[in-house]
Amino acid sequence: MSAEIIAKIFFLIAVIDPLGSVPVYLEATKHFDETHKKKIAIRACLVAFGVLLFFIVAGQFILEGMEVTLDAFQISGGVILFLFALTMIFGEGKPEQEKSQITDYKHVTIFPIAIPSIASPGAIMAIVLMTDNHIYGVGQQMWTAVLVFVVIMLTMLLLLVANKVQKKVGQYGIIVISKIMGLILASYAVQNILTGVKDFFFTT
Repeated sequence: MSAEIIAKIFFLIAVIDPLGSVPVYLEATKHFDETHKKKIAIRACLVAFGVLLFFIVAGQFILEGMEVTLDAFQISGGVILFLFALTMIFGEGKPEQEKSQITDYKHVTIFPIAIPSIASPGAIMAIVLMTDNHIYGVGQQMWTAVLVFVVIMLTMLLLLVANKVQKKVGQYGIIVISKIMGLILASYAVQNILTGVKDFFFTT
């Protein structure tokens, strides 16, 4: 496995934050039996992957239809990712923030488990940046889609054993790891901003 693929996997883990979805899932499914909990975990992950795959395929066409330049998108995308990362670092944390949004326990598969816990705005933005047609070829974009699927499957496995995971790691442990993921995401966001600014002002 090449260093680039390993780096992408770690980045996708940081931006999707599978461990941070565990307490959200446990809170959202607390009124269901084990059979329904497993169905919700599987369906939520499939929906999240479908959403991310849509943006892998169509995200670039949407941007080009709006006549957004690559430099502008890298800068704006980096800013949005950076702000999202700040909420992970300095906010209540992904688990607490998304648990507080649960109002309808009958329809938790889509919201908040699939969206925004797994397929978060930050994850969607990162996916579009990672599959930009101006930078990455079809083969690279297909590899990114495969790696997204791998991370989503990892998320599914964690959700299926969510009770055991929370007992082992603990609520505070999950929050700490989520904040570390936020730091990694912030670094990637700043790099995109710097690349966009450099290309805009110094590329002829």
